[in-house]
Amino acid sequence: MVSDSGSPRVDAESDFLRARRAQVLASLAARLRNDRDDVVRSLSFDEVVEALGRRGEHYVGTKVIPLDAIVGSVDKERDFDRRFRPTSTRSRERWERLALASRRGEVIPPIEVYQVGDYYFVRDGHHRVSVARSMGESVIEARVTAVDTLLTPTGVDVRSDLELKHWRRLMLERVPFTGEARAAIAFDHPEQYGEIAETVEAWGARTMHAERAYMDKETMAARWYAEEFEPVARLIEDAGVRGPKERLAAAYLRVACERYRLIREHDWNAEVMGQVRVRSRPPRR
Repeated sequence: MVSDSGSPRVDAESDFLRARRAQVLASLAARLRNDRDDVVRSLSFDEVVEALGRRGEHYVGTKVIPLDAIVGSVDKERDFDRRFRPTSTRSRERWERLALASRRGEVIPPIEVYQVGDYYFVRDGHHRVSVARSMGESVIEARVTAVDTLLTPTGVDVRSDLELKHWRRLMLERVPFTGEARAAIAFDHPEQYGEIAETVEAWGARTMHAERAYMDKETMAARWYAEEFEPVARLIEDAGVRGPKERLAAAYLRVACERYRLIREHDWNAEVMGQVRVRSRPPRR
């Protein structure tokens, strides 16, 4: 609750103490719940953009943005938590000065942010965001620069999500899937992206050797999906060797590894799949 003692200066001091107390309690609660540190820490703009792959940027202009959509910082992710509560008293004087100005109704200049999809990262104005949230505001005026990325900027809620995005981006650089294939080849574990890239490249090498013709990466990706993945995916579904919550790409990777481990075979047919089915069980979850 925002206090109002009649003295803006006293109330600004109370605002800061309230914000610090909330941050300390939230951090303690997260530790008691054994939550990961990345759940409460502000996201780093540089880490997010590196994971997604930066293509370019363009200035959008000044607009009003929701405070809840501001999830991180360009360079002060350790000074404020995920909800932009101060993590120390280092900048207390500056924070209280802005809170006092806000309580007095003074004009507060727009903050500057990078926009990555539906997420915003503060370039300038961290204290203004912190004060606005502490005062119960829901929106803030911002000068927005949009950043275009290689991967769709969704599903980046905590730092641990970035590793998955990072390895997916590397996989797409090696095997540039597009359209339906790009959507279908998705995993829940980072290491699987490296495994599928190696699998596709090995298939491409065998195919080029057999055909005595070169394939570029784009052709390799498209042909592997059409000639290898889709037929095998149908065999997997028909044979019932896919786990109930298993992604189809993960099922392919698991079954392909089991096929070679068990029978040292690169071909696919009903007999091969029958042997894999008998000798390998899908994950239960």
